[in-house]
Amino acid sequence: MEQLVKLLPIAGDTVVYLAIDISIAILLLFAIRSLSGFFTKISVRQELGEKDNFAFGISIAGRMLSLTIVLSAVVGRHVNMGFEAAAVGMFLFGAMGILLVKIGRFAHDKLVLNRLDKDDMIAQKNVSVALVDASSGIAAAIIAKSIIDWAQGADVNAFIAVFSGALVVLAVLLFTTRLYEYRFAESNQNSSFQKTLCNGQIALAIQHSGNLIGIAIAVSSASKLLAFEATAYVSNLTGWLIVGLGLAFSLMLITSVAKRVVLLGVNWKSEVALQHNIGVASIEAVLSIGIALLFSNVFVST
Repeated sequence: MEQLVKLLPIAGDTVVYLAIDISIAILLLFAIRSLSGFFTKISVRQELGEKDNFAFGISIAGRMLSLTIVLSAVVGRHVNMGFEAAAVGMFLFGAMGILLVKIGRFAHDKLVLNRLDKDDMIAQKNVSVALVDASSGIAAAIIAKSIIDWAQGADVNAFIAVFSGALVVLAVLLFTTRLYEYRFAESNQNSSFQKTLCNGQIALAIQHSGNLIGIAIAVSSASKLLAFEATAYVSNLTGWLIVGLGLAFSLMLITSVAKRVVLLGVNWKSEVALQHNIGVASIEAVLSIGIALLFSNVFVST
């Protein structure tokens, strides 16, 4: 058997640490599911099981995926620190991740999708709004994960670094999505991006979801370029702001060129905005995410 499978040695208590982290992660996932309808007084069971509200399910799925992305940065972080410390650390960082994702989604709702009632749209089974809602949560989680990975240790300085860095990068994400909204209006005779989503334009939702996640991946690459200094609060903030903006604009520029090359001969702007072409929108979304992944991998090798 040893000739077929050669495994690296694993400490005996690693399984215990893994069990602790996974158990807390599942509890936090259940909490997200339970709280999904608490503040809006919506029954999760009725929306999913009786009303077959696909939009509501997509929104919850986005929240759960965003939580697991954040928790993936926390699992194993406290190995060899003691079982009690590992449990407390997992819970604290997990709760912090939930809070960061919640802040990101709240900011996206209030600053980007500020002209529509997201919860009402999802209650009306608007899949387009639900897709953007889920994507905003995933984007916020990608950013939160990168900053948790970047911040070293589990003390107060690490918490400050994570919160401050995440808020600055989320501001970058919100700024760039506002820019996308402005460009949409400019290319479509001042049509409202948010009104178009409310009308159920799934192609536009897919395109914008790709933009959100792509920018988040690109900006999170800053964690591989910035040095972490526990007490350098100002330089941590300015570093994430400057590098994050640079990466975001670089992605937008390269993606714009890639669309013109890959979709040569196709009027991709009108195909999505006017003809609701989901296929073209999917290609645009994949280009945004794919090029952002290339950004990330290039910086890993530097």
